[in-house]
Amino acid sequence: MNNKAIVLFSGGQDSTTCLAWALERFDQVETLGFDYRQRHAIELEQRNVVIAQMRALSPAWSVRLGEDHLLDLGVLSQVSDTALTRDVEIIANAQGLPNTFVPGRNLLFLTFAAALAWRRGVKHIVGGMCETDFSGYPDCRDDTIKALQATLNLGMDQRFVLHTPLMWLDKAATWQLSAEIGGGAFVDLIREHSHTCYHGDRTQRHGWGYGCGTCPACELRARGWEQWRLAVPAAGI
Repeated sequence: MNNKAIVLFSGGQDSTTCLAWALERFDQVETLGFDYRQRHAIELEQRNVVIAQMRALSPAWSVRLGEDHLLDLGVLSQVSDTALTRDVEIIANAQGLPNTFVPGRNLLFLTFAAALAWRRGVKHIVGGMCETDFSGYPDCRDDTIKALQATLNLGMDQRFVLHTPLMWLDKAATWQLSAEIGGGAFVDLIREHSHTCYHGDRTQRHGWGYGCGTCPACELRARGWEQWRLAVPAAGI
């Protein structure tokens, strides 16, 4: 139980980096994705592509990669009115939060991950939440994750450990972490196959990967890429 992990895996840059991070640390790693009728549902297709590419990239990763799970959380789209679950313009709301914030999303994701972990006999749960580049989402804060870990352990009488390896990293540092874990080949895998764009655009290819190039997710990824490339020009990527 102590050396198994479940990774919240959307197929985006952050969760792909977290998956590699987990594969370097745990003997067996399962992946968990969620279909919440997200506007960028293309990410659900890319999940399978990324997993296949990661298996091909590293025989050691392929051995450690276990079952992939996809849960239907369509109820989120029924109770939320956001730019990730509706075809509306991405803007800031009255509280200053971008309307890409889906209330309760990460709380539900981690709760369902813990329920699955309980059944699968897994102790470690890994998520890509980040308090550095997080658009102000309150459910990405370190305090939120720590409080939820305590709640899940009390409510399920377990000793789950919630890991957030990107919590204090900006996007440039996330690119660097990817390079440290898997080198240029893994960075290229992220650029070519992961999906981050909120609009689900995979028709436009940029240096950092595919996306519309103008939504907040694309801008964040692009800015991190440029900052990393300037800071590490010898990367040769």
